[in-house]
Amino acid sequence: MDRTRLHDLLTRVQSGTLDVDHALDQLKTLPYEDLGFARVDHHRALRKGFPEVIFGQGKTAHHIIEIAQRLVTNGQQALITRLDEQKAQEVRAALPALRYYAEGRIGALGEPPQPPSAGGTILVVCAGTADIPVCEEAAVTAELLGNRVDRLYDVGVAGLHRLLGSIEQLRAASVLIVVAGMEGALPSVIGGLVDRPVIAVPTSIGYGASFNGLAALLAMLNSCASGVTVVNIDNGFGAAAAATLINRVRA
Repeated sequence: MDRTRLHDLLTRVQSGTLDVDHALDQLKTLPYEDLGFARVDHHRALRKGFPEVIFGQGKTAHHIIEIAQRLVTNGQQALITRLDEQKAQEVRAALPALRYYAEGRIGALGEPPQPPSAGGTILVVCAGTADIPVCEEAAVTAELLGNRVDRLYDVGVAGLHRLLGSIEQLRAASVLIVVAGMEGALPSVIGGLVDRPVIAVPTSIGYGASFNGLAALLAMLNSCASGVTVVNIDNGFGAAAAATLINRVRA
């Protein structure tokens, strides 16, 4: 249940084209539906602007299927993150309409919202090719949440001329998601070049002293560039969710 559907429902009750009992039937799963192993939050889209997202890692395929079915049955998009290929095959066997984005480990059912005509573009920037899986989690999630998304990949600080060659693309974006591993310097560089919000995503890519992304995380948290905020290690989804909310406000 999102704002548009609820508004339509109440309007039909007010006009007399829908009786109260039928309206109650459509509202009976608000604010959540108890499946025993999960309480599906059908109220999420009304509060946040997009439905509850299923975190696939650690869940069985059966649990993912049940939750996704309930979301779709209630007219919502089902977005599944951290969905590996084997589990995706099991989910698709039960839900053939599943679209699977292997590089970002994203599954989706239902149609995503269209980007608003006045909305800006989220630019996902990648320091190195090894960071692309996290970038694609961010980029695909942002697209499925109804944003226009551009990608700018392999422009890390080891070859700064590659980044500077795309300066107009950087400055044209409404929000930037900047993904980097190793020493995590790229968000600070970009933060010093643009007057847009920069969401930094550290990745677990790097040699031993990168401590599985901790070095990049600490570097980003200590950025001297204004306007840089940081999400957790490898959290492309979290960056996309934050960028979506910022993008809607800016529109």
